[in-house]
Amino acid sequence: MASHSEAGMALRGDRGRHGRLNRGRMLASALELVDSEGLSALSMRRLGSELGVEAMTLYRYAASKDALLDGLVEAVYLELEENLAEGSDSEKSPAAGREWRGELHRIALTTYRVCLTHPQVVPLLATRMMAVPLARRPLAVLRDHERVLALLRQAGFDEAGATTAFRAFTAWVLGYVSVELRAMVDNPDEPDPAFRLGLHRMPSQELPRLRETTATLAERGGAEGLTAGLDALLDRFVGTEGQGIHQLLDSPGEDA
Repeated sequence: MASHSEAGMALRGDRGRHGRLNRGRMLASALELVDSEGLSALSMRRLGSELGVEAMTLYRYAASKDALLDGLVEAVYLELEENLAEGSDSEKSPAAGREWRGELHRIALTTYRVCLTHPQVVPLLATRMMAVPLARRPLAVLRDHERVLALLRQAGFDEAGATTAFRAFTAWVLGYVSVELRAMVDNPDEPDPAFRLGLHRMPSQELPRLRETTATLAERGGAEGLTAGLDALLDRFVGTEGQGIHQLLDSPGEDA
């Protein structure tokens, strides 16, 4: 058991330049640092400096650098939850179909907006999920999974169908965000669009279609592109005449 003097030292060690330190304040500071300077700037030493505490103090709230990265993912999903809770009916996408479909649109759009607010953290939404087993992911992440699965079951999908649709929904939303955030500009100081995008670096004979499309690819598809693709995805699963997912997937194609 710690002595009174040791406990007092621990409390004093947790008091940073912005007041008493806690996990929420640590993650907020880490997110702000990554937003402004990128993931490469994040370290326990640098974060401790930002908070005005010793780096070792942070290990009480994140046991390792990986745990801190998982905390960043958690912070993004907590922000997603807050935005969904605050969103009004007027913010819902005018998605065709039943309430569950409109709610999936709202989740997708809110995820898109939160991710664009924290673009430096977006790679972690994929890499940390590849490294961390499902049961060990932050609770905010698991609640997001539960939210989407519950809507799909509400729509009438059975367990297998909901699983397939969940995977497709998640892949579309996070994949779309990743494509939106891909680096496209080769030389930001170059006024000429072709040189700005570095078209002169692409072999014209080998990549003619890519060269002619690069300027369009460099423009973000925006929320409209996200929802259009989501509608196409949901139509594929539900069917334009309300087919169940198994009927749709088991039916032969036109050229079968």
